[in-house]
Amino acid sequence: MKNSFLIILLALLAISCKSSKQAETPLSKAEEIVSKFNNPIITDKYTADAAAIVYNNKVYLYAGHDQAPDDVNSYRMHEWLVYSSSDMIHWKEHPVPLKPTDFKWASGSAWASQVIEKDGKFYWYVTVEHGSIHGKAIGVAVSDSPTGPFTDALGKALITNDMTNQTKISWDDIDPTVWIDNDGQAYLFWGNTVCKYAKLKDNMVELDGPIMTVDLPYFTEAPWIHKKGDWYYLSYAFQFPEKIAYAMSKSIKGPWEFKGILNEVAGNSNTNHQAIIEFKGKDYFIYHNGSIPTHGGSFRRSVCVDRLYYNEDGTMKRVVMTSEGIQK
Repeated sequence: MKNSFLIILLALLAISCKSSKQAETPLSKAEEIVSKFNNPIITDKYTADAAAIVYNNKVYLYAGHDQAPDDVNSYRMHEWLVYSSSDMIHWKEHPVPLKPTDFKWASGSAWASQVIEKDGKFYWYVTVEHGSIHGKAIGVAVSDSPTGPFTDALGKALITNDMTNQTKISWDDIDPTVWIDNDGQAYLFWGNTVCKYAKLKDNMVELDGPIMTVDLPYFTEAPWIHKKGDWYYLSYAFQFPEKIAYAMSKSIKGPWEFKGILNEVAGNSNTNHQAIIEFKGKDYFIYHNGSIPTHGGSFRRSVCVDRLYYNEDGTMKRVVMTSEGIQK
């Protein structure tokens, strides 16, 4: 009787261990899959509105910092952040290089921005709230290093809301992007509801001529200029919630031919904001979504990176957003 009880007990233990292993297997597999997720690329902070440059064999990523508490559904952004990478997988955070308070004429709002290098100096074009002129404004900071510190390069705003009258909204002068053409001429693009652009003087802190506009279908905001081969590309946030669409031209001045959607609505974020770069022979699409559990969303966003591919005729293939991101 005693031996029979022992046999039954051992059998029950074996069944229990087998059931336990079967229960653990799917979880272990899931954990293995999640361990390979590289998007978002920053997980200890909420990051948004990314821009990037390639300099000295590194990528420098500039982002706004979403700081809204979990129960607040509005933009709370008080500083910009900078990260660097040599492989697009591992990112190093650098000390905070710039805040709206570094512009004495500004009153806050560290909205979308972009850095560009010229003659060994780094110019950071930023969106802030103006302290005395109603509405958003564009300022310029400068540094001798891509990681800063940056200081106000002009002592006043480069673009203010009273300089533009294409729309009646007070937030139409946002999202600056800068391109330096092959002849050395720099251009500033920006806007909300209307895409605007102007030449910059050689000093990079003054306009060189009138403010002009680009007619783009369903333009919302977030223009980004890049070039590959003989083609110029103007990508931008399209409709709302925002997809990313793009147009192409043989000249920075246009005419621009609309080509279609490049990137779909980014998960649970109403906004999307892209940067497109080439690094070590590969093309990358940088964007944000609201994917950090469980409070990520339109006001607590996260920067992601996926590959970008071109067709033979120069058009861009639809970007596939992935959780895996860049693997190698």
